[in-house]
Amino acid sequence: MAFGDRKSDRIRFEHERPVNLMGIDGTWRRSCVLLDVSASGARLQVEGPLEILGGKEFFLLLSSTGLAFRRCELIRVDGAEVGVRFVTETKKKGKPVIPQ
Repeated sequence: MAFGDRKSDRIRFEHERPVNLMGIDGTWRRSCVLLDVSASGARLQVEGPLEILGGKEFFLLLSSTGLAFRRCELIRVDGAEVGVRFVTETKKKGKPVIPQ
C-alpha cells in the first residue's frame, strides 16, 4: 500500500493530538502524536526509539485513561513517522444457532 492510498477519507488535525502506544501485553508504552486518521488506520509521529514496535501489533490509546483505544498493526516506518492499520475482528461464518 503506497502512502496516501486509502479506501476511506483521511482526517488531518490542525493541532497536535497527543496519544500513546502500548504493547499488547501492557509491558511498554510510548508517547506519540496523531497526525491523521481514517476509518482503517492512522499516521503517527512516535517519540523515542522505534525498536519497541518490533512486535508489529499494539494498542493506540486515544485517551489518557486508556478507555478509548484501537488495536493496531504496524504497516510502515518512515523516520519518526509510522503508519498503522486498525485490526478488526472478523465474524466467523457459519450456520446460525436456532433454539429448539
